[in-house]
Amino acid sequence: MARSATAMRDDILDSAVRLFATHGFLGTSLQDIASDAGCSKASLLYHFTNKDAILAELLAPAGQELAALTDRLTALEGDEAARAAVAGLVELALRFRLHVKILIQDIDTMTNRPELPDVHALTERMVDALTGHSGDPKARVWGWMALVAIFLTSAADLAIDDRTLRAELTRGALRTLGHQAPSNR
Repeated sequence: MARSATAMRDDILDSAVRLFATHGFLGTSLQDIASDAGCSKASLLYHFTNKDAILAELLAPAGQELAALTDRLTALEGDEAARAAVAGLVELALRFRLHVKILIQDIDTMTNRPELPDVHALTERMVDALTGHSGDPKARVWGWMALVAIFLTSAADLAIDDRTLRAELTRGALRTLGHQAPSNR
């Protein structure tokens, strides 16, 4: 039985995210994706005009959710902003861990892509929220440390269950930011 157009498109996206995360965006060809998805390159090109179009569709939901999170965090201050930023960022990083891995592997190629939201502006807004909107230079350093650590750790191939990873990412980020971390339960 032939796959529906939607199923084929989903299979292509599933293959692409796995292959990009394993071999990098630059190290993955359209033929690699088509072969992994079980279709011809012509079928893939029917659904997506090029590799950039696949990447844009893969990264759009993560970018939109990060932008929405930073928007929600602007109304919060101090400890409340920092804790909400850590919780939201940890959830996003875990939900989109393969996407984060793609961004990290090819960071120079990824950060200035026109199909992505302004990555630099979003990260600055996230660091601002992580610091509780503090102007203290030390807090900015800690905010960057927490942000990068959450992303790098979520993208690592760790043999740790998500519940434990979520708890430890949250605890470690809050400690890095100088906040009392939740007790170990």
